[in-house]
Amino acid sequence: MPGTRDVTATRDLIMTAAERLFATRGVAAVSARQISEAAGQGNTAAVGYHFGTKNGLIKAIIERHSGEIERIRARMASAADGSGELRDWIACLVRPSTEHLATLGPPSYFARFAVQVLADPRLRHLLLEATFATPAIGTVLAAVDGCLSGLPDAVRTARDDMANSLILHVVARHERGLADDTTATSWPDTATMLIDALVGLFTAPVTS
Repeated sequence: MPGTRDVTATRDLIMTAAERLFATRGVAAVSARQISEAAGQGNTAAVGYHFGTKNGLIKAIIERHSGEIERIRARMASAADGSGELRDWIACLVRPSTEHLATLGPPSYFARFAVQVLADPRLRHLLLEATFATPAIGTVLAAVDGCLSGLPDAVRTARDDMANSLILHVVARHERGLADDTTATSWPDTATMLIDALVGLFTAPVTS
């Protein structure tokens, strides 16, 4: 139906504009009016009409990407099934995002958008829920647990936090470099270097 196609196209325009603005300016600094104008919408209430609230818009942007990332992760987890190698499972944490981002740009904005959302304590749960409440990530994290069974709980928790921060910020920095044409490194090479670093992080000696 033409009406349905028009609504879908408008929603896509708004999400694309909002993702870019949130990524480059920060979530709090961007108004619904600015998003509507950047999306070419004469009606400045378009964001509210299509998404209800800013949270609704952010959730829709996350879902726009998380489904494809989840499909890639499920494929990679299936290929790694039965492996006892930590590196295989760390790759399942890193490469789904970098493979997805490689299909988008440059420029792409989702990694930088994610950094901005996670920096806001009122919004970060939207991204965390979409990232960690999926079957594939559960499989991957359980496999990582199996590879790190000898690591003390407190050390494991601290290194998990370090790993999450490293993944997020390295990927966002690479996305920015591609957009600015300041890096010649590819997404696959960046993922490989990140996996190397994470394996080293998790397997580093524990000292008292």
